[in-house]
Amino acid sequence: MTERRYDPVSGEWRTFAPQRQDRTFLPSVSSCPLCPTRDPNAPTEIPWPSFDVAVFDNRFPALTADPVDPDVAAIGPYAVEPACGATEVVVYSDDHHASLGTLGAARIRLVVDVWAERYAALSVRPDVAYVFIFENRGQEIGVTLHHPHGQIYAYPEVPPLPARELRVAREHLDRHGTCVLCDVVGAERADGARVVVRNESFLAYVPFAARFPYEVHVVAERHVTSLLDMRDSERDLLADMLERLLRSYDTLFGFPLPYVMSLHQAPADDGESLLTSHLHFEFTPIHRSASRLKYLAGSEIGAGSFLNDVPPEAAASELRAAVRRHSTSAAD
Repeated sequence: MTERRYDPVSGEWRTFAPQRQDRTFLPSVSSCPLCPTRDPNAPTEIPWPSFDVAVFDNRFPALTADPVDPDVAAIGPYAVEPACGATEVVVYSDDHHASLGTLGAARIRLVVDVWAERYAALSVRPDVAYVFIFENRGQEIGVTLHHPHGQIYAYPEVPPLPARELRVAREHLDRHGTCVLCDVVGAERADGARVVVRNESFLAYVPFAARFPYEVHVVAERHVTSLLDMRDSERDLLADMLERLLRSYDTLFGFPLPYVMSLHQAPADDGESLLTSHLHFEFTPIHRSASRLKYLAGSEIGAGSFLNDVPPEAAASELRAAVRRHSTSAAD
């Protein structure tokens, strides 16, 4: 069974893939399926003895190019569809103990190029409306494999959060004649209180109304709609930005900070959303202090209204200090 069901109350599609219950769960290093195949008699998901970056279809997919028919039929207000799309794994390195932030800017740049290639390949498929690139990092997030990797889901519709952002961006454009994220970048540059780090092409800041205590958005300062719009120099600067931000996360509390990384960019709609799509990464760590997590509870889950214990300006100040600490230690 793999199928998608429509909820007429929320207007959202939900995917059901019970076979994912059987996916590999926290194996030992010697049994890691994302490590290189060093013994031909014990192959992993990756058939080479070493590699830089690897991409392959998830063995336990939520979405596939040739899905089975749904187990239930549509009835009344309920719609059901096959789970069309794609579910891919992007393995950042053959080093089991690395992380995206520790790879170095050159390897991160290679990962950016791979993201762009997969975005381009998946976006032209007729069954794909949105390509979502993301990473779940840390056991607290629910990661079942520790090897450094991210994922790509290609959805048959624009999923709820990007769809809401695009809708709000359209309303802002109609009202003000400007891109909302371009305006946000201008306001954050001018204020500076929530800026964590910036370079010539990207700005990393704690949002003015952040959902999570140490949430950071990385936004292209130029109106770039997708990874494919970026110049080579901008991809270099994006890699530099990601390395600096992720290193500051790991310096913040003195341990690898669990987070979700989400890349929002233009949907596969033949340019219809170019004026309202502005490339940005959303990093959402789940810690509110070194020893406490930010749990989603009644207000967040039941009402969709976030409560945050750390003022964004204070969080940005702490993260800026972490950037300086890492820069100092790296120079020693």
